[in-house]
Amino acid sequence: MVQVKISTRHMEVTAALREYAEQKATKLSKYYDRIQAIEVVFNAEKSGIRVEMIIGAEHPSMFLAHCDDADAYAGVDGCFAKLERQLSDHKQKLRNHKHDGDSHKG
Repeated sequence: MVQVKISTRHMEVTAALREYAEQKATKLSKYYDRIQAIEVVFNAEKSGIRVEMIIGAEHPSMFLAHCDDADAYAGVDGCFAKLERQLSDHKQKLRNHKHDGDSHKG
């Protein structure tokens, strides 16, 4: 089970938003199984709410996404989409890298 930490700056997060962010963050582990921890940061700014998701994974890998939106839920969704792509690309890169060395084997 991936450890998810929710933190805030200049705002309070409702229980529903906290649960939503935790559910979305936990789903990211299906794209890359070496995730160790995910931090979700909600920051109220003049322009709206900035949501950041920071993923710590094995093999000194770190993934980061942020999204600015008036709606915190939309910000979580935006971060999720960005990280989904980053993790999928990273996994594909690892997979291709492993298979490059196998091409000479018969």
